[in-house]
Amino acid sequence: MLIELRIENFAIIHELELTPGKGLLIFTGETGAGKSIILDALMALVGGRVDGSMVRQGEERAVLEAQFAIPAACREEITAILEREGLSEGETSLSLGREIRAEGRSVSRVNGRSVNVSLLKELGSLLVDIHGQSEHLSLLNVRSHLDLLDRFAGCGEALETYQAEFHVLQHIRKELKGLRELEQEAARRLELLNFQAQEIEAARLRPGEEEILEQERNRLANAELLTANTQEILNILDEGSPETSSALDLLGQASKLLGALARVDSQQAGLANQLDGASAALSELSRDLRAYLDGIEFNPRRLEQVEERLELIHQLQRKYGGSVEAVNAFGRSARDELEKVQHAGERILELEQEESAATQRALDAGANLSVMRRRAAERMGQEVESELNDLSLAGARFSVWFNALPEPGNLTAQEVELKESGLDEAEFLIAPNPGEGLKPLVKIASGGETSRLMLALKNVLAQADHIPTLIFDEIDQGIGGRVGSVVGEKMWRLARRHQVMCVTHLPQLAAFGDEHYKVSKSVIDERTLTGVERLVEDERILELALMNGNTSPSNLSAARELLSRARERQTAE
Repeated sequence: MLIELRIENFAIIHELELTPGKGLLIFTGETGAGKSIILDALMALVGGRVDGSMVRQGEERAVLEAQFAIPAACREEITAILEREGLSEGETSLSLGREIRAEGRSVSRVNGRSVNVSLLKELGSLLVDIHGQSEHLSLLNVRSHLDLLDRFAGCGEALETYQAEFHVLQHIRKELKGLRELEQEAARRLELLNFQAQEIEAARLRPGEEEILEQERNRLANAELLTANTQEILNILDEGSPETSSALDLLGQASKLLGALARVDSQQAGLANQLDGASAALSELSRDLRAYLDGIEFNPRRLEQVEERLELIHQLQRKYGGSVEAVNAFGRSARDELEKVQHAGERILELEQEESAATQRALDAGANLSVMRRRAAERMGQEVESELNDLSLAGARFSVWFNALPEPGNLTAQEVELKESGLDEAEFLIAPNPGEGLKPLVKIASGGETSRLMLALKNVLAQADHIPTLIFDEIDQGIGGRVGSVVGEKMWRLARRHQVMCVTHLPQLAAFGDEHYKVSKSVIDERTLTGVERLVEDERILELALMNGNTSPSNLSAARELLSRARERQTAE
């Protein structure tokens, strides 16, 4: 619901802040005071058309901001949109903003971030329904009619049952389609898959093999260099030359001298031990090098084999993946698909049988759902017509149009289109005046008649409609005081489930408000300004009397009587 509204430099409004509460909110004031301008601002905030003429004369821009509490009934849907757009932070409230420039451009914002106006409109349609501005009537969206009917009928469980069967059928049909396409190109696919699987399987690639082979290739290709270097190291460490003693011989000499030193100075015995350890380590290193030298292989044939194997691995990687693991995975996938192609015919026969059974289950569930909808539509028609009669639209008729379907026992997939929503298409039809034919709701006349039609529908669909804030403008056109009381009571009832904002000139309707706001205009420094104030009890009585013409004692008494009767009706509920 709307919890805060701020308007700046919009039409004749210089600056206005409003924090509406719950229930039925009444807006009254003289003609031209700016009541409809507030609704125009809300309309712009939820994605309505705007232009530079809406900016207050002499100002560069108008700024509109609104904060909404997100009710639980539509939180999931709104959160999904915000997450899709990267705007969700897990909040339970939502801010919408619109900045209109004098040159005609506008900027839309959601939670403080710039967005396309289409997103503003998408979110706004879930938060506010404005009756009296036909472009924003949710009930004029034919696609919403079936959903509203389902909620009215309470057939959520039947719809879930149908949709579960429908999704099973979709899954079967998707697999069937894939197998049939596979079967059509089976000959080419079989040959290709068989070649791919056999080529990879014949290679018998092992994880880590490539790295081991590359190391072996390096050793084989550099055997001569490795041998020369190793032999040179051994000469230095162990063998020496006619001119130079080996490192081990020199260490031996140093060891004898250090031993003699330690016998004289026993504190240096540790040094002799360190030198003995170094000598032993060098001896072990010499042995390891000789073993390595003995293992160096001069084998051109083996080098050729290793290079051929590496080339095979690289070739397979270029064709099937960048690593041995990826190539093997491709081979397994090819083998699996090969098995699938080879057995496609058998699986198609199985799936065709499953499709037939699933289709029948979906048709049965859809037929059951359709019966519930059509029965509920009759009840909805009766209730809406009863509401219209109370609202001084006696003789108005309401009906729900459905697409034609065969009898439930004769339904076939050839005659009926199975959709996510069921077997049905539906649209609300209405005949506002006796003798007129039923017409689509989207083609009814605008103005107060439309608002009363919408009020009737909203009352009947109160539990089904999840839009939290409803706004009614010009709902009192063409009705008198008696009907005004009826409309007021119905709007008050509707406001037990929604936040309802209503602009009215009828005191009988205004008396039912939970909050009463007076919209007035004044001229300051030769500029017209609009202001809004929330009325307390005495101020409200005075305003109701003025709505009847003046503040004479009889009108003041009548105003008190209107409030008293309204409260009696509210208490009786």
